[in-house]
Amino acid sequence: MSEIPADLRAAFDAYEAAILANDLDALDAAFAPGAETIRGDGAGLLVGHDTISAFRGVRGGVPPRTIERIEYRPLAGDVALLVSVSRFHGGGTGLQTQVWERLDGRWLITAAHVTPRAQALDRSVWRSVGDPLFQGVWEGPLEGLTVAVKDLFAIKGYRIGAGNPTYLDSARAETTTAPAVADLLRGGASLRGIARTDEFAYSIAGDNAHYGTPPNGALPGALPGGSSSGPATAVATGQADIGLATDTAGSVRVPASYQGLWGLRTTHGLVPRQGLLPLAQSFDTVGWLTRDGATLQRVADWCLSYDGSDSTESVFGESGADLPWRFVIPAEALDAADAATRAAFGAFVAASALPVETASIGDLDDYLVPFRTVQGAEAWRNNGDWLRAHPGATGPAVADRFRAAAAVTAADEAAARAALAPLRARLTDLVTDAVLILPTAPGPAPARTAGGEGIDAVRQATLRLTTPAAVAGLPALSVPLLTVTSPLGPAPVGVCLIARAGTDIALVRQGLALHALVTGTEAP
Repeated sequence: MSEIPADLRAAFDAYEAAILANDLDALDAAFAPGAETIRGDGAGLLVGHDTISAFRGVRGGVPPRTIERIEYRPLAGDVALLVSVSRFHGGGTGLQTQVWERLDGRWLITAAHVTPRAQALDRSVWRSVGDPLFQGVWEGPLEGLTVAVKDLFAIKGYRIGAGNPTYLDSARAETTTAPAVADLLRGGASLRGIARTDEFAYSIAGDNAHYGTPPNGALPGALPGGSSSGPATAVATGQADIGLATDTAGSVRVPASYQGLWGLRTTHGLVPRQGLLPLAQSFDTVGWLTRDGATLQRVADWCLSYDGSDSTESVFGESGADLPWRFVIPAEALDAADAATRAAFGAFVAASALPVETASIGDLDDYLVPFRTVQGAEAWRNNGDWLRAHPGATGPAVADRFRAAAAVTAADEAAARAALAPLRARLTDLVTDAVLILPTAPGPAPARTAGGEGIDAVRQATLRLTTPAAVAGLPALSVPLLTVTSPLGPAPVGVCLIARAGTDIALVRQGLALHALVTGTEAP
């Protein structure tokens, strides 16, 4: 083996020292500038110096380690391959593969791949996990599937944590299992684990001030979407097949859109909510996330049928009939999307030759403002006593939302409910003989480094798109059908279908047919 040139070894050693010190400036300087530099790991590929730099800014430091072996191979006069093995002081080994090039007299990294030490679990994704954590029945229509359960559902013998460590410490172990969980287990699925949620499900970004932000399985460096962040990431990264989640203002649909998943928000009240920690009962509903439509159809067929559910609230009902192949685009919803998403959505509609028309549903803020008022009033009634008893226990963003919720008066709530009634009637009328179709989110997932006014603007724009279905209590399905450009690379955006109440199974079937039409595949 050739000996490593002294100046290359010095550059490598300096880079390793910067890694251990989490010296972001030195790490930035070690990577070649420009859009061609690449870095990959198990979470995905980052392209471009600035993208890599943004990722590193939110990654945090690397645990103490020692380089115990380096293999050097010259690839050209000023190009070299270094493969190094690191041993962590806390146990385990990792592997770093790097291409170094001498540019303007300095050795710089132009390509890198990192294989970290094996982890028992990613604590930003999972609260508790097993293989399985809880075994369902051995046979059934969901046999072989694994479930990540959002940390809001009761599971016998476990506590509900609601994304907050203080709440988890104060909780008691549940004595029964929520019907929404039990239905999946009785169908043959096994419980993979309890997955993270944004605190009290009062967010759609996917971040958590206490446990960290789960990775985005489709777009490295991006937010995962929330509040069903843990189940969504578990499904997107192949750690589970089904995410059992909730959707109050978009908490199934947004992470589905951000991570290229199928996500169903069920008709309000269709799936039993017993054993579910509420945020706002007027809008809370159960939903599921999957990587493919066929799996979602299996789940919906079982959990929404008389055979699959123990609860008389869950019925096959009207969902046995096909929905009309007639689509209505809410004009205001399309206007709320960003330019790239509007263009991709327009190309999708044209390519699929769908029978579409455009209709007005009214100013989206007319939905959002009273929705947030009612949501806030209910959220404070549900959690206010606990929050007063545990000041400072929540992260800053969630604390701000609860402060606003605490200020809602009875008169404010009554006026908001009155304002929502005609909006609910308008949407119910629109879906009598048609299906609404719109982008699930206004654009792709923002970068994990986004913050301040920028991320708040994305939140507001997203809620404008997601709250109408919640206001009307209608089923909404996000189908991964769009790809748009983003600063982090090609990114998924969902297409959302909204149908009349009780047609959840037919809505999934229609989503499968639409996906097959666009992709040229055969629907299951």
